Order: sequence, then structure tokens, then C-alpha cells
Amino acid sequence: MLQDVIEGFGATRRKAREPDVTGRSSTREQFDDLFLAHYAHLVAILRRILGDHARAEDLANEVFLKLYRRPLLQESDGNVPGWLYRTATNLGIDALRSLARRNRYEQAAARAQSKNCTAENAFDQALRTERQLRVRAVLAELKPVQAQLLLLRASGHTYKELADSLAIEPGSVGTLLVRAEAAFEQRYRELYGREEGL
Repeated sequence: MLQDVIEGFGATRRKAREPDVTGRSSTREQFDDLFLAHYAHLVAILRRILGDHARAEDLANEVFLKLYRRPLLQESDGNVPGWLYRTATNLGIDALRSLARRNRYEQAAARAQSKNCTAENAFDQALRTERQLRVRAVLAELKPVQAQLLLLRASGHTYKELADSLAIEPGSVGTLLVRAEAAFEQRYRELYGREEGL
């Protein structure tokens, strides 16, 4: 309903007086006139390009935000409506390209995931689950600082991040990490070495 009012108001305003925004004499009232005269048409064009009304409104707002941020449109030769439609079309095409690229990435990731899921049979899943349980059990038996060091390092944290997170001296992170790895390996062998042939 609001869209119909805006479209109707924009059409009557445009016929009555086409705004003349050249950049130098741009005022708030002229900007408002421009917005009311062209917003609905920009949304309609973008909706046709994208097939999504909400996204079309977002991009139309972005067009007017660009205009508002740089009112001196000297390269447009005073043809601000032309600049608006050209900018809107470019943004719509960019949005389509971005969506297509994202869809390709998501489909590739889904294919890779489905290959990984189907390649792993039930026996492999059971072994992986059993090993995870064993690792958790060994981590639970280590000193808390050692377990935290190993978990954070396995998560990809740098030595500096480890030092900051655990409030330890940066120079001692390497030594503490080696000790934690040795303690983990020793306890793992004690608990599960025979079963895994270690």
C-alpha cells in the first residue's frame, strides 16, 4: 500500500516539476524531490533485475545514499536521473554476479561435503568417534593449562594468542606446549597403546 502511494506521488511530482540537481545548487528539498520522483522506478527496475523486492529496495536506497554523499556530479553533465538509473543498473548487475558466485561456492562446498559423507562408511565413523572420545578422556586427565594449550593450538591460535589467552609469558609458550604434547602422548599410550598397537 505504501508502495502505491509513493509511486502515485512520485508520478504526479515528476510531471509537475522535474527536479534540477546539478550538484552546485543542490538543496535538501531538491534531493527530496529527486527521491520521490525516481525511487519507485529504481525499485521497479531493480526488482526486474533481481527478482527480489526487498533487495531491490536496499539497492535503490544505496543509490540515493551514493548521491547524497557526493552531490557534485560533474561527470553526469547535469543528468542526475541518468546517473541514478545507470548506478542502479550497475548495482543490480553486481548483485546478480555476487549471488551467482556465492551459489557456485555453496554448490561446490555441498558437493565436496556429500563426497566426504558418502566416502566414510559406518565403520570409519565409529573409529573416528571412538578416537575423539579417547582424546577427550586424555585431555580431561591432563593439567588444565596443558589441556587448554593443546586445544587452543589445535584450533589454530598463535603463540602470542596462547600467551595472551592463558596469561603466561610469551617466551615460555613453546616449552609449555612441548611438555603438554609429551604429557598427552604418554598418557594416551598408557591408556590406549595396547589397543592401537602403539
